[in-house]
Amino acid sequence: MVLTKMALPRRTFLRGMGATLALPFLDAMVPALSARAPGTPRFAAIYVGNGANMFDWTPPTEGVGFQLSPTLTPLEPYRDRMLVFTGLDNFPATDQGDSGGQHPRAAPAFMSSVHPKQTEGADVQAGTTVDQLIAERICRDSKLSSLEVSVDRNDVVGACDHGYACAYMNSMAWKSPTMPLPAETNPRFVFERLFGSGDTAEERAVRVQEDRSILDGLSQEIATLSNKLGGSDRAKLGEYLGSIRDVEQRIARAESTNSDFDLPERPVGVPDTFREYAELMFDLQVLTFQADVTRVTTFMMARENINRAYNEIGLPEAHHSMSHHGNNPEKMKDFSKLNTYHVETLAYYLNKLQSIPEADGTLLDSTVVLYGKGMSDGNTHNNYSVPVVVIGGPENGLAGNRHLVYPKGTPLANLSVSLLDKFGVNVESFGDSTGELPLLSGV
Repeated sequence: MVLTKMALPRRTFLRGMGATLALPFLDAMVPALSARAPGTPRFAAIYVGNGANMFDWTPPTEGVGFQLSPTLTPLEPYRDRMLVFTGLDNFPATDQGDSGGQHPRAAPAFMSSVHPKQTEGADVQAGTTVDQLIAERICRDSKLSSLEVSVDRNDVVGACDHGYACAYMNSMAWKSPTMPLPAETNPRFVFERLFGSGDTAEERAVRVQEDRSILDGLSQEIATLSNKLGGSDRAKLGEYLGSIRDVEQRIARAESTNSDFDLPERPVGVPDTFREYAELMFDLQVLTFQADVTRVTTFMMARENINRAYNEIGLPEAHHSMSHHGNNPEKMKDFSKLNTYHVETLAYYLNKLQSIPEADGTLLDSTVVLYGKGMSDGNTHNNYSVPVVVIGGPENGLAGNRHLVYPKGTPLANLSVSLLDKFGVNVESFGDSTGELPLLSGV
């Protein structure tokens, strides 16, 4: 451990000309001769709509040391901290007397375990989502209580599907049963929400035309701080600032190639391909955790009923259309290819978290990542035994390298109750829960 006479508060900011920048966790924030502080607990939820090809998703064996399925193969490096769940039902997303609406119900029900109210008006109602309950517990001293992002347009309002308001399609996070949280889709607006410079549309428009970094106004403060830090902290600060510059440059490149598009059809700063877009959004979420701006994020990586095509991997058919494969073997093969592509993108995020040191480990060590879908078979709109993976580890009280299979009728809500407990949120029930999931922490 590097001994230093400095003792920086954990919530330290650099302030300069029109910019305020939070710092990552540094050795200088731990008092000399004290034990290293544990990693800050964090939670990230990632949602992909339209179900999956369950034949290629579900691992063929269960228990410890299970055999990975084809779709989940990209997560092999994280096997030791991975839990795959089979048999968890998203029952609140089922019809229950409503007419249609399988897609708009899926995501809110997945996160809240409450059956959304069928309405096209402003009187939307679902349930407070698991991410917001965790945020209420662990983000009390954060700049933001949570961050919600998406890569699919969410500017459509009114009725979207079978008498359901578009709010159900656009929002996976709900602050309260009547307050869906809109997800930001523009990378620059996410960046500026995290680090400042542009609180209004007019200010952001000016900012887009400027060829400078948010760090330029902090150069003197950065130099002064750097001179006071030990070698390890200087390197860590340099990597953090380098990451910020890299994200800025990628946003600028995207804006330069998409400047001919008008809002809201296509927000400024949207990369050309899904992979570039999603990775940029993941990088922003990593920066969010690194700077401790917030400790809870949600990312709708693919909205329900979305018609995005994936030409970059040879899939010109729209995502939603691919999910309705009619059990045609060739179409199911294409759908599996798309499912795997999404999991590969998740692996990119895990790699980034794993690459950034914090305390005695990495950002990934202190983060629980929930990845899942509100439907299993998108072809039939089946909400039973939905695809769910949790990436955690012993630091989070989770025993990985296991495929857990639960009896028919086990609510997905039981997983939410168990995850809430891991973050110190004790609830008697959550949605249609019947208790916690057994064996979540191993045997």
